[in-house]
Amino acid sequence: MEKRVVIFLVLSLAIILGYDLLLRQMGWLPEPPSVQDSAARGSSSTEPLSAPSSIIGGTETGSTDASIATQSSQQPDVRSADISPATAEQTVTVETGLVRVGLSNRGGVIKSWELKRYHTAPPEEKPVQLVYSGGKFKGPLSITVANADIEKTLREGLYHIEADFTSLDAAHPVGHVTMQFHDPATQLGVEKRLTFHHDSYVVDIAVALEGVTEAYDVGLGTNFGIVEWGEGFIGLIGSASLVDDKAEKETPDTELERKGSVQWVALQDKYFLSVLMPKQATSALAKKEGDKIVSAGVRMPIPTAGASVALQLYAGPKEYDTLRSLNVGLEDTIDFGWFIFGSWTVVKSVAKPIFYVLRFIHDYTYNYGLTIILLTMAIKLLFVPLQYKSYKSMKMMQLIQPKVAAVQEKFKDDRDRLNKELIKLYREQKVNPVGGCLPMILQMPVFVALFNILYMTIDLRQAPFMLWITDLSVQDPYYVLPVIMGATMVIQQKITPTTMDPTQAKIMLILPVFMTFLFVNFPAGLVLYWLTNNVLTISQQVFTDRFLFRNKALVSAGS
Repeated sequence: MEKRVVIFLVLSLAIILGYDLLLRQMGWLPEPPSVQDSAARGSSSTEPLSAPSSIIGGTETGSTDASIATQSSQQPDVRSADISPATAEQTVTVETGLVRVGLSNRGGVIKSWELKRYHTAPPEEKPVQLVYSGGKFKGPLSITVANADIEKTLREGLYHIEADFTSLDAAHPVGHVTMQFHDPATQLGVEKRLTFHHDSYVVDIAVALEGVTEAYDVGLGTNFGIVEWGEGFIGLIGSASLVDDKAEKETPDTELERKGSVQWVALQDKYFLSVLMPKQATSALAKKEGDKIVSAGVRMPIPTAGASVALQLYAGPKEYDTLRSLNVGLEDTIDFGWFIFGSWTVVKSVAKPIFYVLRFIHDYTYNYGLTIILLTMAIKLLFVPLQYKSYKSMKMMQLIQPKVAAVQEKFKDDRDRLNKELIKLYREQKVNPVGGCLPMILQMPVFVALFNILYMTIDLRQAPFMLWITDLSVQDPYYVLPVIMGATMVIQQKITPTTMDPTQAKIMLILPVFMTFLFVNFPAGLVLYWLTNNVLTISQQVFTDRFLFRNKALVSAGS
């Protein structure tokens, strides 16, 4: 019986560690699920930009608030001679309550995007930077067209940047930035109007072009939103998109174009992402620029003279409530499944309720370490009947092991008779030989779900526990938790009923050593969960042995 349990555990670990690697090597991807409720679009704290507020040489079409309407009524024209030509590259910096953004007049792109509430790991601990700084790649909000000459002009041109704010706060919640470019020689013109909000990661954007008679791309940038291209075995890092209500999360080998009604296109890592949400794009684009370097964007239709198109940009953390409030299915970029976007639906269905419970408990404890301990205790109590049944089955198997060995010796040359006699013995003793494994299998989705939550959600990032554990999303710097966890696994093995001979039992002590080395590199929150679960299991087994299984004759009778 115990050999089966060991094989089950080893195979489970092999699947966890090898599944992602196998898919990457074989190039297999599952069919992405449909993401519902994608018709509505909106920001987390502001009304969506339902229509562009300014056009080139045209009339005002609408606005999101009075301040936008006032500015729109001026009807700025990129052909206007009043635009002061820029003579040198410069960066204009603006701030909201959540981000610090640097806008470059070279190509009118985002040069810097710092998250004020999130920091890098010690010792630097500087604000998280979402804009990729390596190489000469196109920045976020770059305009690309097929004509190489126009492309060069738009990319290298110096824009005139005008902002009506430098910093937003609760008293001044909305601010606007206009970036304009006009080339008299070619009559090319571009206007990008950005509306920032004090308490939102969403920026409303209106883009207008002049002198362009072909479809054009609005770029999300290269690795914009990808802070760490980790090699973890859960979730995918890179590009993702939602087109025709179908979500796809993959980084292409070369280039990828998904035609249809584009709800959003994103670049993401484990904790952060950037997203473009266009109103009328025709394609979602993604391109592999190099090793661990990917760009993305949206293809817009041929521009109409005197009209602009509206988009929204989100660049920030994968906060579940924030992403869900956008109503476009972005919360599913947080992988509550297993390894691959949309896989293991049963795990995802279990993970979300557990995630809600985790945050509910945290609302009272204000400490995610204590929250993990309490949640683990609650789950342990929930599975007490199953665990008792499993432990009882293993105990009874241990007690009848001498009889099993006698039957095996007596009929060792007749396998058919041996199987019949073993089945007969199990029935007489009221023992189920797989009774110890079945409860473990039933608990597996919960284990994987909680594993994913503690590994993937940004809630644990920068969350301290106590003493030397200052961030539950990174490994224990002194390896104290993994070592203690390994010790509890040894104790658990010693007190767990077994039918192995002493030599086999000693060999199985390799498993705690292997698990200890494996968990050394795991986030402290995960190790704390496993350690707590081990301690509770040991306590349960000691209690069961002392108070429930004191009469071995009663146990062996199947009571």
